[in-house]
Amino acid sequence: MNLGSRPYALTIAGFDPSGGAGSLADIKTFEANGVYGLGVVSALTWQNDIEFEKVEWVDYYKVIQQIGILLRRFDIKYIKIGLIKNAQVLQELIGFLKQRISDPVIVYDPIMKASAGYAFHEWSEAELKQTLKHLYCITPNLPEAMQLFGADHLHTNLIFHSADVNIYLKGGHADTTKSSDTLFTRQMTYTFANDRLPKGEKHGSGCVLSAALTARLALGHAVHVAAEHANKYTYQFLNSNETLLGYHNPLP
Repeated sequence: MNLGSRPYALTIAGFDPSGGAGSLADIKTFEANGVYGLGVVSALTWQNDIEFEKVEWVDYYKVIQQIGILLRRFDIKYIKIGLIKNAQVLQELIGFLKQRISDPVIVYDPIMKASAGYAFHEWSEAELKQTLKHLYCITPNLPEAMQLFGADHLHTNLIFHSADVNIYLKGGHADTTKSSDTLFTRQMTYTFANDRLPKGEKHGSGCVLSAALTARLALGHAVHVAAEHANKYTYQFLNSNETLLGYHNPLP
């Protein structure tokens, strides 16, 4: 059921009390990009914009119960998944979504390490291959891509895996004068380049990018158009102030 004029987008992510990352950041991003945001909490975190103390995982069955009651009321097709306990829980979650939703469009932001420095988990190659084929898009940053797809011949590996899943590589960690993001699809590769900002570091910027991409997909945009818009929105977010907590405003 669609109760309003806006499409729905669902985030399944951790709760960050600072609002800079996780579910709160996703909801802000969804709303600024013209979709109604729904949220399910996968983890409670103790953090602010510079410190991460600990994480408490929400039991898998409580996660799917949160999703289930939303599905009884709302027509949900576009889902962004953020912080998840491990690959097994992610696979079970994807299986649940595919069972309950016809052809869900799932964007996964593979959070391996919090921006405040806390490391979460690692993936095996087998777990990765099993999961990718069920996703629509994955949005790693450079360290995450190297961990997931291999540091040697990374570009070639990304092209190879884009036959199974769209890959949006966030290039903010690269040591270059410009920040270049790259979208790998089965048909083409797209690059989105921006000048680096002197004080552009923001807590939760990766969450914002993947949420903006999900929102634009929910509005019916093709993946390369959605990716370009998400890049522009995130750049505006990074340039919104000089603190680590950015502001969310619709693009002009």
